[in-house]
Amino acid sequence: MSQPQFNSERLMQVLLAPQISEKSTFVADKFNQVIFRVMRDATKPEIKAAVELLFKVEVQSVQVSNVKGKVKRAGRFMGRRDHWKKAYVALKPGQEINFAAGEVK
Repeated sequence: MSQPQFNSERLMQVLLAPQISEKSTFVADKFNQVIFRVMRDATKPEIKAAVELLFKVEVQSVQVSNVKGKVKRAGRFMGRRDHWKKAYVALKPGQEINFAAGEVK
């Protein structure tokens, strides 16, 4: 299967931020996965290409999850935070992204 070609400017914008939490640390240790916040309209192939381009690692698979925004209130006014998408990126064995040190191994 041939690799689809993506616009490199688009790939630079697909990943918004790494999701740093207790759960993401547990998932990283146990399953060799990294969790990212991604654009709402990002696709799995785009996310894979973006991670490989930005961090110079090999990606095994990508799973995505749509996260509903929480309903919040300020006084008598109700509001809602924006919905967002989260991507679980499984790296191939031996690959690693270390956000704490700011380096890629």
